[in-house]
Amino acid sequence: MASKRQVGYKCCIAGVVLLLLTSIAALIAVAVIQDTWSFKEYTLEYGIVIDSGSSRSNVYLYAWPGEKENETGVVTEIKNCRVSGDGISEMKVDPEKDAKSLKAFSDCMGEVMKAIPAAKHNTTPLFLGATAGMRLLRERDEQRSNEILASLREYLISFPFAFQNASIITGQEEGLYGWITVNYLMGNFFEKNLWNTYARPEGGKTVGSMDLGGASTQIAFVVDDDLRGPDYMHIKLYGYPYNVYTHSFLCYGKNEAEKRILDKIVRESSNPTYIMNPCYAEGYNITYNASFIYDTECTKKPKNYNPTQEIFMVGAPDSNKCGSIVKSIFDFKTCSSSHCSFDGVEQPPVTGEFMAYAGFFYTARALGINGSSDLDQFNSSVSKFCHTHWTVLKQEKTWISDRYLKTYCYAAHYVFSLLGDGYKFDKETWKNINFEKEVKKTSIGWSLGYMLSMSNMIPSEVKQISPMTNGVFAGLIFLFSALTIVTFIVVFIILVRTCY
Repeated sequence: MASKRQVGYKCCIAGVVLLLLTSIAALIAVAVIQDTWSFKEYTLEYGIVIDSGSSRSNVYLYAWPGEKENETGVVTEIKNCRVSGDGISEMKVDPEKDAKSLKAFSDCMGEVMKAIPAAKHNTTPLFLGATAGMRLLRERDEQRSNEILASLREYLISFPFAFQNASIITGQEEGLYGWITVNYLMGNFFEKNLWNTYARPEGGKTVGSMDLGGASTQIAFVVDDDLRGPDYMHIKLYGYPYNVYTHSFLCYGKNEAEKRILDKIVRESSNPTYIMNPCYAEGYNITYNASFIYDTECTKKPKNYNPTQEIFMVGAPDSNKCGSIVKSIFDFKTCSSSHCSFDGVEQPPVTGEFMAYAGFFYTARALGINGSSDLDQFNSSVSKFCHTHWTVLKQEKTWISDRYLKTYCYAAHYVFSLLGDGYKFDKETWKNINFEKEVKKTSIGWSLGYMLSMSNMIPSEVKQISPMTNGVFAGLIFLFSALTIVTFIVVFIILVRTCY
C-alpha cells in the first residue's frame, strides 16, 4: 500500500514538473517569436533638390526607403522638371522677368507636390543649390547675389515642405557630388548579392567624373590614400572610405569659355565692325552687343568699353586657327608641382575609366560621337564639323537649335584641348572616356550625389511590425507566467508533503 502511494507521489511530481517545464518553454517561445519574427516596416522618404546652374534650374525629386545601407540612403530619381527661362543669376534686374521665373518654379514645384503623398509633405526636405553662375555673380555683385538667395528662401519656405536652405555650393562640392552620382548610378558603391542583401562589389572599383557646365568645369577621381592637399577629399560612403581628387575651374564652363574665345577673336581682328570668326561655319553671321562678351567676370573689358556697341561676326571657318585661339585661353606652362592640369593647378595623372557628362556629352553628340571614342577619331570629327557649311549643319543637326549649333566648332576644340592638353588624356587613356547624358534613365549631375549625402542626416520613420498584437502578446505572457507560478507552488506543496 505504501509503495503504491509512493509511486502515486512520483507520478504527481513528474506530471507537475513536466507542466512546469512546458510552461517555461511556452513562455520563452512566445517571447522569442515576438522578438525574432517581428520586422521593421520603413516608409518611403522623399527629398527635393533644386539645381540652379548658370543658364537654367532643374527641380529633382528623389525617394529612398527609410532603411539605409551603412548609413546612406538608397536613392532613386522620381522626377526631373526643368524650370523654363534663364538661371537665377539673372534675377533682381527686371521685376517682370522675376515674376515669370517664379511662375516657372511654381509649375515645377506643383508637379513635385503631386508626386509626393500629402502625409509626407511636411517631412520632405527641400534644398536649393546654386553653382558657378551665382559664384560669378557673388564676385561681381555680392549684394544682388544675397538678395536673390533671400528672395528664393522666402519663396521656397512658403511650400509645405521641410525647407532647409538655398545656398551657393562650392566648386569642389559640385565636383565631389558629381563623382558620387556617377559611381552610385553605375553600382560601384554596393550591389545586391545572392541573399538579396547589399554588399560592396569585389574590388571596390570606381570611375572618374567630368562635368562641363555653363560657367565652370569639374574633374574628380579616386587617388591613393597617401596623397594630400586642398583638392583631396576623404569621404566615407556605404561604410567604405575614399580619397577623391576634385577640382573646379571657374570661368571654364562652356558659355564663359565662349565669351573668352570671342574676346580673343575681337582683339585679333583688324576691323572691329566686320569680324571674321574662324570658329563659325561658312554661311553664318551674327551681331552681338559688346555686353554679351564683356558683362562677366571672366573677360576683361577693353578700353572705352561701350556695352551697346554692335559687333558683327561672319563665319570664316578655319579649324586649325580656331583650335589655336581656343588653346590660348589656357595656361599650360605654369606648374609648381610634378603634375599639373593647367593654370598652375596640381593634378595627379588620370587613371581608370571616366564619365564625361553635361556639356561634354552634348558636344560629343553634335560631333556624332556616342559613348566612347579614340583621340584621333574625336580630332578628325572636330575638323569635319568646323568645315561643314551652315546650311548643311542645319539639315544634319535638326535637333540642335541655332543658338547652340553655332557654338559647337569652338566647343569641340575646347573639349579636345581641355581633356588632352589640360587633363592630359593621351591616345590610350582617351579610350576610357565615356560621353553620357544619363545612367539607368537617371540624369548625371551633382544633385543626386548631394541628396545621397544629405539623406545620411535625415532620420527614418520606422514602424515595428510584430507577429502578435500587443494585447495577444501580453495575454499569452500573463497566462504562461501564471501557469509557471502555479506549477512552482504545486511542486513546493508536493515536496513538503513528501518530506512529512
